[in-house]
Amino acid sequence: MASDEQLDRAFAALGDPVRRALIARLSRGDATVNELAEPFDITKQAVSRHIQVLEAAGLITRSRDGQRRPCHLDAGALEQLTAWIDTYRLAVEQRHRRLDAVLEAIKKEET
Repeated sequence: MASDEQLDRAFAALGDPVRRALIARLSRGDATVNELAEPFDITKQAVSRHIQVLEAAGLITRSRDGQRRPCHLDAGALEQLTAWIDTYRLAVEQRHRRLDAVLEAIKKEET
């Protein structure tokens, strides 16, 4: 499980719509900064700063491929976020199932 600090950085990074769009794009495959910047009406430097935030949050990594420096989505980091969310989702679902069972029992008693 991710530490509180890692979770804070990751969720803060995902709080920005541009960074969420970058994550969505990287979910389809690796891309360079230039490729990531294409659909945005912001400077390449601004996109680069967003990438740095995502990298610092551990959500993406970069590698060197000759002259290219592609960005890669870190699926493991997303799995950690999903696991954290699932912990609470499952707890809520359990409470709802218990409530459903109580309501069903009351309904049976009434009939």
